[in-house]
Amino acid sequence: MKALIKKELYSALHSPVFYAVAVFFLLFVSIWLFYLQKFFSLDSATLRPFFSAFPLAFILAAPALTMKSWAEERKLGSVELLLTLPCSEWELVLAKFLSAFILLTGIIALTVFVPLTVFPLGNFDVGVMVGEYIGVILLAASVISLGVLLSSLSKNQASAFLGGAVTLVAVIFVNQTTVSFNLPAFLADAINFFSLSFHFETFSKGIIDSRDVAFFALSTLLFLFLNTRVILYRKWS
Repeated sequence: MKALIKKELYSALHSPVFYAVAVFFLLFVSIWLFYLQKFFSLDSATLRPFFSAFPLAFILAAPALTMKSWAEERKLGSVELLLTLPCSEWELVLAKFLSAFILLTGIIALTVFVPLTVFPLGNFDVGVMVGEYIGVILLAASVISLGVLLSSLSKNQASAFLGGAVTLVAVIFVNQTTVSFNLPAFLADAINFFSLSFHFETFSKGIIDSRDVAFFALSTLLFLFLNTRVILYRKWS
């Protein structure tokens, strides 16, 4: 498992895709904060507009980092070799997940320099920012696990990327339908429950709600479990 994680990280760090994703991510959240949200015109010591950009950035960043996970193995025919290794399906899936999660976490860590540039301009609450970053990490774990799952269902990287991007748009912004349409309360609550951005909203306020923590943890485990079922099916088919 450790060897597979090292192999995945080595491959990613020697690929221009990772650096393109990192540059895109940093530029996107910076442009979103300073230009689209007009941070300097808000006259408020809050970084909520900054963290609202992360779910949007994940729509492209997560599929780009996970599209190779299983789709490339299938294309090259090396997936059969992986399945013959003396390790369980869970270890294989966790290795793929952790390698992509480490890469995305590293990119997220680089965004800390953006808030640091505006800290001297006002009295910002560091505790709120920590809570917001915790939400970002939990959201990242969920979208990465979903991306790895979709990669295992795809035949090539292009379909894995497109499928991941479309699926993330759906699961992140499905709660917008409750705003656009006058739905009954029970139906709106049911739809909101499956929205990643809905559960991220409390973190964007610096509030750590145990229900949202549980949602992200359980959704990550669910996607990883489904991934093991897909791998197990391919192993015996």
